[in-house]
Amino acid sequence: MLSPPRHLRLVRDASSGIEAVAAAFAGPAYDLHRHEEWLVGVTLRGVQAFHCRGARRRSTAGQVMLMAPGEPHDGEGPEQGGFAYTMLYLPQRWLVALLPDAGGFRAPVVADARLGAAICAAAAGLGVATERLATGAALDRVAAALRRHLGIAPARAEPSGDAAAARRARDLLHADLTAGFDSDALAAAAGAADRFSLARAFRAVHGVAPHGYLRQIRLVEARRALAAGAPPAAVAAACGFADQSHLGRRFRRAFGVTPAAYRALCTGVPDGRDPAGPG
Repeated sequence: MLSPPRHLRLVRDASSGIEAVAAAFAGPAYDLHRHEEWLVGVTLRGVQAFHCRGARRRSTAGQVMLMAPGEPHDGEGPEQGGFAYTMLYLPQRWLVALLPDAGGFRAPVVADARLGAAICAAAAGLGVATERLATGAALDRVAAALRRHLGIAPARAEPSGDAAAARRARDLLHADLTAGFDSDALAAAAGAADRFSLARAFRAVHGVAPHGYLRQIRLVEARRALAAGAPPAAVAAACGFADQSHLGRRFRRAFGVTPAAYRALCTGVPDGRDPAGPG
């Protein structure tokens, strides 16, 4: 008998068709089934056991699970406490566009912390309009990290690209913190050949990827607005954060204090929120 999920979250990106699932189970989770997409996921805690390619596999915390389209598999949590994982479902057309030589994965379970981190970053941002640049960059890192697991040679280093396009992209990001560019749209608007060329040029000129730069200037503007007395909810909306909680997480990680506490410190006007909370 299958166990109901303790937690299940599914998000789909309409433009790419990529889906992200975050789930937690205890005991039997899935009967034998297959997918049309490429599956790339990371076990977050516990042990996830599944049958695939004629053998029983085990994925422990931090390990990555890789399954090509059509590969049958099931799933269960064999140990007390169950398991949790995050999985990306990558449409065949999406992966083949980036990795046309993709055949099949060498192994269904691998240890690859870099790939696991990229999967988690992409899944967390999928469907969040204000994180489209960061999510696109994470998905590009996923594709790049998959090369060795597909037996594809690493991509050759290319020139850093067009510095003028990098400067135009910077100006576009400054012009509207809420614009919500994705990687391809920003590259097109800046006149770059493609998003990869823009990313190389942007790093060369500005020392950071476009999504990292956008996050930094959003935080700088948020700090300025909070110091001037603007309430955190209004600052979140004006600076391109998904909501006040999103601002709170980013602000605290960058500056070690919540937006509400920083505003109160600068203005002496508390907003009634717990300084240790998300605001």
